[in-house]
Parts: sequence; structure tokens; C-alpha cells
Amino acid sequence: FSADAELPQTWQCKSCPQQAVLLEDGKLITLDLVEDKIPRSHWEMLLERRTREELEEILQERLDYIRARRAGGQADL
Repeated sequence: FSADAELPQTWQCKSCPQQAVLLEDGKLITLDLVEDKIPRSHWEMLLERRTREELEEILQERLDYIRARRAGGQADL
């Protein structure tokens, strides 16, 4: 183990389903109550990378491509 590694404040107890808490000088530490990360949806992650206008443009390009293939008698891809 690294001497400068930060110890976790809580961990899963090996013998019971409870959370174990770090002791400091024989006393329970006060926990830093950090909000749990709320899982993001695929849509939210997509909106982080592209604007709605870009997504509309990409959608329109793809629909135009599919319509052109259908008009030519080719299968959709």
C-alpha cells in the first residue's frame, strides 16, 4: 500500500451487511456527505457532446439518405 494513499471513510463490512466507518484516535470520524452521482442517461451524455441543432441536422441527413435509397429500390442500412 502507498503511504500517501487516502483511506476510504466507509467500506462494506466483511461479516455483516453494514457499512464500516473509519476511526480516528478511537472515535468515529464525521463523514463528508458528498451527494451520490446521479446516473446520466444516454440522451444527457449525447447533449453534452452535440447541440440539438447539430442532432437535428444529422437526423435530417440520415433521413434524406434513407429516402434516397428507398427511391432507388435499395434496402435500408
